[in-house]
Amino acid sequence: MRAMVLREQRAPLALEERPLPMPSPGEIRIRVEACAVCRTDLHVVDGDLPHPKLPLIPGHEIVGRIEAFGSSVTGLQAGERVGIPWLGYTCGHCPYCLSNRENLCDAPLFTGYTRDGGFATHAVADAAYAFKLPENADPVAIAPLLCAGLIGWRSLVAAGDGQKIGIYGFGAAAHIIAQVCVWQGRKVFAFTRPGDLTAQDFARSLGAIWAGGSDESPPEHLEAAIIFAPVGYLVPLALKAVRKGGRVVCGGIHMSDIPQFPYRLLWGERQILSVANLTRQDAHDFLAIAPKAGIKIETVVYRLEAANEALAALRQGRLQGAAVLVP
Repeated sequence: MRAMVLREQRAPLALEERPLPMPSPGEIRIRVEACAVCRTDLHVVDGDLPHPKLPLIPGHEIVGRIEAFGSSVTGLQAGERVGIPWLGYTCGHCPYCLSNRENLCDAPLFTGYTRDGGFATHAVADAAYAFKLPENADPVAIAPLLCAGLIGWRSLVAAGDGQKIGIYGFGAAAHIIAQVCVWQGRKVFAFTRPGDLTAQDFARSLGAIWAGGSDESPPEHLEAAIIFAPVGYLVPLALKAVRKGGRVVCGGIHMSDIPQFPYRLLWGERQILSVANLTRQDAHDFLAIAPKAGIKIETVVYRLEAANEALAALRQGRLQGAAVLVP
């Protein structure tokens, strides 16, 4: 098989030829049809997330068809299309797993971080964390749902039922979850990098009633804000934008330090909370909702061998929507 491999953080990925991986008990091997490129992949490559498995094949928004099975796999068939997300394994017996919070498992494995992922022609995954996907769907369009969509959904659920939602950082996750908000009848206020008129126009085209720079104040107080950009200084700005009792949800796995801010921005029973990973129930819930919401995914397709180009475009903020690798 061919794979783009990270041998050292803060270094480019290298194309390698490898033997086909063999699935262990409880695992499947899939032939990768598409793998979206996530900001978390960038954090792994750039060294923001420490201690990855090295050498590593990144990628955790994987769509593919089942080719081979390890023993003890049930409920799946050869040739079926499945999606493989970030959370790739949980222990099943820690306090979090036993209380239906497997996203906080004490001994997890993460696809494309602590186990090999989908920047390759083939990938091995735990069958319990493979989700059946529609046979007639475009794999390129589905791939970003496997993380940008899922973590966006978990962030939206954490934000509560408020009707006025602010979204900071209008990338892959934001452009998906904004459409869900509009479908639900909520008002979306989009915050982009100051002066990024292209992203602001993009947000409006997806139904945002207002779009502006992150340094601007929205025309109305928000009931909740979701921060997808990995930028800590946005937290005080979002607190300032939400009304009393409002929530600020940090949706990323990595964020720069949050600066000191006056207590009055938090006072009034405002809340700051983070979301971590996902549960399998999140996936089942969101993948059932996505077709009903009529989500249209903006994608830029790259060859597998061009993974470094896709990462660079994401790093430099040149993407509108999501980059997707196609072997």
